[in-house]
Amino acid sequence: MLPRPLAILGALTLAAATSVAIRLLPAGAASPPPVAQPSPTVSRAVAAEPAATAFVGFVDTAREPGFDLSAESRRTGVRHYALGHLVAGGDDGCAPKWAGPLDETESLHWTGPPERDAAETDPDHGNDSPEQDADGTEPDQGTDSPESGVGRSDPLDPGENPVANKIGRLRALGGDAAPVFGGPEGEELAVACTRPGGLAAAYRRVVGAFDAAAIDFEVRDSEDGAAVLRRARAIRAMQRERPLRVGFTLPLKPHGLGAGDVAMLRTTRQAGAEVGTVNLLAVMEPRPAPGGRLRRLAAAIQLARDQIAQTRDLADPGEAWRHIALTPVLSGESDLSEADARALAEYAAGHGLAWLSLRGVTPSRDVSRILWGIRP
Repeated sequence: MLPRPLAILGALTLAAATSVAIRLLPAGAASPPPVAQPSPTVSRAVAAEPAATAFVGFVDTAREPGFDLSAESRRTGVRHYALGHLVAGGDDGCAPKWAGPLDETESLHWTGPPERDAAETDPDHGNDSPEQDADGTEPDQGTDSPESGVGRSDPLDPGENPVANKIGRLRALGGDAAPVFGGPEGEELAVACTRPGGLAAAYRRVVGAFDAAAIDFEVRDSEDGAAVLRRARAIRAMQRERPLRVGFTLPLKPHGLGAGDVAMLRTTRQAGAEVGTVNLLAVMEPRPAPGGRLRRLAAAIQLARDQIAQTRDLADPGEAWRHIALTPVLSGESDLSEADARALAEYAAGHGLAWLSLRGVTPSRDVSRILWGIRP
């Protein structure tokens, strides 16, 4: 045992030395590292499931003239549809018309507005007061009034299209349908309609006829800079007049979107038009393809997501997911198995995609049911 005075002196010396040593340590070394906590394990029984993604049915009104929107909605539970395709018609390309066999209605004559469903809204809604187009010209009012159609057909009117004529009944069920411009047959209006004011008036005519809250463009002319700019300015003019959701349907390639499509999205946004959703049209590889076809699809979608994020100036590319929809295109019924459908549904819900759809050959009923079940 040391004498008490010596013990006190030794303790003071040790404390001083420890203080000097601590000051000489690198920054942050003075504090002990936090004790690592085990990562919490999420139980499947209590884990929150991802939000569901809507399924949007696509109807080619020319090839399926007997499609009953409200009846199919009650049968499947699908509440939202896209109706294609509206293309350029008339001598100047500024008269919207339905593509395909329904073009034969052009031989009919205007006999006044058709009888509406009780739930159909006023087709002239939103067109009461003319507005200037983005280029400063007055819209061509001649294409908006029934009187201008005397002596010629009006194939745009819902009464001239047996599918679109059922939109009112679909809305009564809480659903809706959006007209689709462009597509594989015929020219999109922006390509053919070059008359000042004519393009915006043509689009307004469609929006007003169906009281549309949303429209879509299946674009195949992104390399045509003049058409891209005309379309963008017309969209901007309409969105200034009324709330209108706009989507673009674009082909998905292994490297994402084509350079022309990316440039078009950027130009459209810079022109002041808001494209809320980019629908990726993805041709599915057949089942006999080498393994990993869904992984390859996911990789292509990821690349497209990054491109879309750049066109929207998003610092976080993850914010672009909600602006993306996915539409697999099937060449055969077996291209999509039940396991594939579940994987797509989980992928869409997990990433928060805007919606899912299908094109091409109709898959088996069991596959369809899986996709229909992810509606909101």
